[in-house]
Order: sequence, then structure tokens, then C-alpha cells
Amino acid sequence: MFKRLRIPFWALVPMMALGQPAVPANNPGANLRPVMPNRPNAVGGGVRIKDLTSIRGARPNQLRGFGVVVGLQNSGDKDTVYSKRSLANLLKQHGVVVPDTAVSSKNIAAVMVTANLPAFVKNGALLDVNVAAMGDATSLSGGTLIFTPLIGADGKVYVTAQGEVLNNAFSVGTDNAQAVKNHPTAGRVVNGGTVEKEVKATIVQNNMIEVNLHRPDFTMAKRLKDAINAKSQFLGGKGLIASAIDGNSVRVLVPDQFQSAPIDFIAHLHAIEVVPDSRAVVVMNEKTGTIVATARVRILSCAISHGNIHVNIAQAPVASQPGALAQAGNTQVLPRDTVTITESGKPMQVVPELPTVEEVAQALNKLGATPRDMMAIFQELKRAGVLQADLIVQ
Repeated sequence: MFKRLRIPFWALVPMMALGQPAVPANNPGANLRPVMPNRPNAVGGGVRIKDLTSIRGARPNQLRGFGVVVGLQNSGDKDTVYSKRSLANLLKQHGVVVPDTAVSSKNIAAVMVTANLPAFVKNGALLDVNVAAMGDATSLSGGTLIFTPLIGADGKVYVTAQGEVLNNAFSVGTDNAQAVKNHPTAGRVVNGGTVEKEVKATIVQNNMIEVNLHRPDFTMAKRLKDAINAKSQFLGGKGLIASAIDGNSVRVLVPDQFQSAPIDFIAHLHAIEVVPDSRAVVVMNEKTGTIVATARVRILSCAISHGNIHVNIAQAPVASQPGALAQAGNTQVLPRDTVTITESGKPMQVVPELPTVEEVAQALNKLGATPRDMMAIFQELKRAGVLQADLIVQ
């Protein structure tokens, strides 16, 4: 009933066996394996290139402008010359011509308006703008920023700003007592800026893109180059596609299949992980008493002794009176000053070589050193040449 048919073997082979493309050639990611950060063969224990670098040409632009905030409740400028003239010019734009001396600026404030224009932002996009008082206004709370053009470094207008000023602050009180919360003379206009002119950005030049590190470092530049070259075949490249220019920049060749889609190539490039390198640094802020040390900080063997000297000066007036049977004399108040000097500290202690930041912290804590004391100790250790780290004092 049924007949056996003989089908040639070549008929069972898919068309791709004859050299036909399996996917359309216009798909730049057709022959790619996605570089996932959690893949076992990715550069282990690292951070994405996206979080360490920026692409040359994709940069923000700073804008500024001079404006006027109105609607303040007697907390504006105290009739300064520039604020009164600004108000007179504003009225003149609306057909009201008055001299500068005829207006009062107690309910307005002259302000400086700033904003950052990100790359690739299009016309009509909304931005937050920052507002800060320029004169002697005491608060911008409840005020409204009047239409203000923001210009760039070339003097052209890129954003216009207007809206209510928000600062979550207040300042109340009298001449003798005052309560202040946050910073009342500065604020933000949320979505108050409208992009009027976009900035053209060029990120590909001569089929190359330039990747710039946020913090220049020769070791990181080499690791970045090696990580990209290790993933060259997954990015569609032929051979080595990355080369380090200096300690900050790595130049990457855009593969042929991504010539018409560089954004796709950058997205794959950003997913590669690089093991970041850490410098040996101790940062000290004398204003706040904050100390931050990186993991590579080490101290050579040395002896440390640190003590504190406390000087207490007390002034207690003493009444001097003549004797009970004295025939003459006056009662006088004489000053009596008392100076007390107290010196505290521990004897000199020998500190062995400390190869880790944990051991450094434990050794300093055993000395009973406060953060302020540690600042002085770190400075002397650096001066003695036993602190193997850069010391930054702010």
C-alpha cells in the first residue's frame, strides 16, 4: 500500500549549509554572544565599563542665567540697586515704565539660575534648574522664578526656566532669636527648565570611539584595553580593537557590522566588566573629622607615642575687704586667674608592619586615638616615611 521513497541526504541539509546566511545581514548583532556581567568567563570580580568611563562627545553642558524670584513675603532683597533695577526692567518689558527709585524689592530677589544640559537631550525636554539668591534676601521659600533664559559658554540660549521655587526650608524669628531649617536662600525648580536648543554630539570619528576613565590611571587604562580586546570576537571585531592612548583614554575601533549602528556597539561595550584598581590613599577632612582610607594603605614598623595637653584657664573674681577694726579702706573686686595644665597619653608603643587597613585601624584604636588625634598621627607617619599611601588633607 505504501511505497518507500529515497530522499537524497543533501536535501535534508538546511540552506545555511550551502553558504546562505542564517539571519539577515543588516542585523549588526546577528553573530554576537551578549556579554553579560554575571557570565563565568567575563572579567571576574569587576565593575561595568559603563560605571567607570564616559564616551568622548557625550558630555553635559553647564548653563547659567540671571533671574528674578517674586512672591516673597517680605524676605526679599533690601532695596539693593541691582534688584530694584531688575524689577524696573521687568515692568518695562510689560509696558510699565517706572524709575528705579519708585519700586521696592522687599518681595523679590535677584537670583542666579544654573542647570546642566545632558547630552542627547531634545527640544522640549524638561530639566530641573537651581536657584540661588545673589543679594541679601533671607528666604526664597514660596517664591516663583520669572521667565529666565539660560545661556551656555558660547552665549546662546539653550534652556528657558520658570516656575515655583522649592527648598523645604524656612527662616523665622526676630532680631534677637531666629530658627532656620536647611538653606532658605537657595532652591530648585523641578521640571522648570525647557530645552529650546539641543547640542549636537559626535561620538564616532573615523570609525573610532574614545572611552575616557572618570579617574585617570595607567593601570586602569591597560586593564580597560585588555578587557575590551578579550571580548573582541564577541563584539564582532577582528583581532585587537582597543588601544590605550594615555592614562585616561582608550580608543576602540567600531567593527564593520556596527558601522551603521554604533549605539548598539556601545551598549555591548558597556556590559564588559573590568577589575578596578585602588590607590593607597588616606583622605582626611579637618572640618568634619572624617577619615577615609583605602584597602591598600600600609604602615611600616615604627614606634608611636601620642598625648594630649589640656589647658584650662578659669577666672574667678575675689572680693578684698579691709579688716573688721580697720579705720580706713575700701572693698574692691580683684581678678584671680587659675591655670591648670593636664597632660594625658600612653607611653611609646612599638607598632609592627601593618599590611592591611584593618590592622592599621586596630593599632590606632589601641592607642586610644580619637579621629582628631588620628589626623595628627597620620601626618607625622607620612612625614616619617612609614605611611605607604598618599595623604590628602581637606
